[in-house]
Amino acid sequence: MKAEDHRHRRLMALPPLWRGGFRPLFLGGAIWSLVVVTLWLAALAGAVTLPTAFDALAWHRHEMLFGYLGAVIAGFLLTAIPNWTGRLPMAGGRLALFAALWLGARIAVLFSGVLGTMLAAVLDVGFLATLAFVAAREVIAAKNRNLPVVIVIAVLAGASALDHGEALGLSVPSGLGWRLGFAMVLMLIALIGGRIVPSFTRNWLAKQGVAQRLPTQPGRCDIATLIVMALALVAWTLMPEGAWTATLLIAAGALQAIRLARWSGLRTWREPLVLMLHISYAWLPIGLVLLGLAGYLPELPASTGLHALGAGAMASMTLAVMTRATLGHTGRTLHADGWTRAIYTLVTVGAALRVAATALPFDYLQTVMVSGLLWSGAFVLFLWSYGPYLLDARPDGRP
Repeated sequence: MKAEDHRHRRLMALPPLWRGGFRPLFLGGAIWSLVVVTLWLAALAGAVTLPTAFDALAWHRHEMLFGYLGAVIAGFLLTAIPNWTGRLPMAGGRLALFAALWLGARIAVLFSGVLGTMLAAVLDVGFLATLAFVAAREVIAAKNRNLPVVIVIAVLAGASALDHGEALGLSVPSGLGWRLGFAMVLMLIALIGGRIVPSFTRNWLAKQGVAQRLPTQPGRCDIATLIVMALALVAWTLMPEGAWTATLLIAAGALQAIRLARWSGLRTWREPLVLMLHISYAWLPIGLVLLGLAGYLPELPASTGLHALGAGAMASMTLAVMTRATLGHTGRTLHADGWTRAIYTLVTVGAALRVAATALPFDYLQTVMVSGLLWSGAFVLFLWSYGPYLLDARPDGRP
């Protein structure tokens, strides 16, 4: 009890921003997503020339994948790992240094055309490598079951290194780094989403008095689905245009759709915090199937599936997790207010518009711009409504 009291006093002495990893990293990640999308749309329109060693598209892709998603994944893990292991969270000065490493990497990559590509690579890869090291140390010390998550983070760091290697002109196969990173994020969604979506759904349904057909934790069918998806993503990473790759992607998407259907998502329509988790996860099978169909249908661009997975699954799931985690870990009621519903609506409509952009009877560039504005609007509202929660102390006085 004395140790717990000392820990409580030590955390309470810190500014609220540095009491938990989700606070600075969710906040920074949301801000950076707006910066990246704004600069990308400006570059796409020819209004600006970015001072990065990457071309504009490669920079946009890299920063959304390793910059924005890297921050959100780190914020989630630094908050979840203490719950998994029972060990102390990263806080205070160590957390500030870790967040500063992430910010320094973002600046270095953006200005890599001026500062040099090597500095950008060291800082950027160093951030994810540090996250993998910290996560591994905690999970191994506690003998926790989440070592596969740590391995995925380590591979994600390697993917960032490959992406930088290609920018440096090394003999890296074209696109290998970002495809590997993309695949690792999708595996994280499947691994972690496969736990939290049915778990939160079961808890909510039980509180409503529902006792039948409740979602269960992952079993053999889920493991088989994850294995097929892993094989499909390995094939896509190494041979993105192969016929076997397309078949595996479609099979993985179909199995993920079956997996999602078993979680009783339609019964959660009255609680957007839970329903949004299902909507976000639904983009995963949609994107996998679209990406696979692109291998058989020449008129269907692969970018359609990629945007379903990126602007859809990744962005929607991170916003769903960030809103719920922020409410829960800052002592607020787990309820979706009007702002939260607007966030979910904007990111979903923006993603859907981006996926359908090539098929709609409108100007493509204008459609992409509107999609980007809607999608960005979700992050503006997140910062507006959740930013104060991330910066303020808990109203119940807990650290």
